[in-house]
Amino acid sequence: MTKSGRRPILHLTRGLDPVGTGRQVELAAEACRAAGHEVQIAITAGAGSCAGRLARAGFVVHTLSRRPRPGITAALKLARLIREIRPGTIVAWGRRQVAIAAAARRVAPGPAVVAVVGLAPRPGLETWGLRQADRVVATTAGVAGACRRAGVLETAIDLVIPGIEPVAGSGLSRGQVAARLGLRPDTVWTLCVAPLDPSTHVDRLLWAIDQLGVVHKGLEHVLVGSGPLLARVRRRARLQHCAERLFVFPWLDCLPDLLPRVRLVWQPGEVADAGCLLDGMAHGVAAVAVESDAAAAIVADDQSGRIVAADPISEFPRRALGIIEDDALAARYGSAARARAAAEFPVARSTAALLASIERALTLEPGRG
Repeated sequence: MTKSGRRPILHLTRGLDPVGTGRQVELAAEACRAAGHEVQIAITAGAGSCAGRLARAGFVVHTLSRRPRPGITAALKLARLIREIRPGTIVAWGRRQVAIAAAARRVAPGPAVVAVVGLAPRPGLETWGLRQADRVVATTAGVAGACRRAGVLETAIDLVIPGIEPVAGSGLSRGQVAARLGLRPDTVWTLCVAPLDPSTHVDRLLWAIDQLGVVHKGLEHVLVGSGPLLARVRRRARLQHCAERLFVFPWLDCLPDLLPRVRLVWQPGEVADAGCLLDGMAHGVAAVAVESDAAAAIVADDQSGRIVAADPISEFPRRALGIIEDDALAARYGSAARARAAAEFPVARSTAALLASIERALTLEPGRG
């Protein structure tokens, strides 16, 4: 039941799949609706299966732009949407969405802005946008510190650790997933979800896949992500002769069916909410990640997976190989990962904290965070 007299909550996000930030958007939208709020979704750019999933779940979804990256078009359309639906709050997921929300509010004032960020802001529009927000929700202590250093008031920052519960698939079997993606059902699969831009260091992943191909046959790797390096990643995979083992998808609608069937999830660089590491934990899948703020907050090293230093680069594939070749180790990490996800990342706690941030923003005059 929607609370009478309450203006809608508008979740602003780019097109994503239901892992990492995409899964957090889904969980937050459901929690806001369960609390009695009218909830709508606005997509700033890109593709991804979350928009369709949210629409099927009964949420109104507005597509502001289909361009690969958020930009001025999305900001202008958001300003028109603000005038049309008059949201009480915009919950902006990610640094660029925060800047878009802040710019749109300059043209169409009214809603409070809650910024949810999982990466440190970069100088320029991202920092400016965070300073305009009424509340800033940081997903790690490191990000909260970076926001303070960027000039966001301490009193405007809330630390909200993400929560997770396994995302349900559509019932596809392993053979059906393999047929859809072009994989072989009898091989070992790995998964990485990350934007394909320089900050995520996907080159480390390609090098690791190349090295693993030398010492272990019968591996296939799925990389889900889009960005300016997409063509380069595909070209380099061909040059390194690992294109037959690496399957790259800008987005993947069967990701919930694939995730519980991979041997490990891994992350070569800094990604908001650590890509699919937390989602893999909920399914009992071991993780291997190059050390980053987000990964360190999620993975317990040598318990639920491995955290490795960026140098030497050989550590990344070496730790992955240990999990791939040792069934007992993979099972031990996977069991610990599932237990850690349930104990340390409960959804009820994270969504309650986010709802509290939204309520605090609503008590402020917009722009006074």
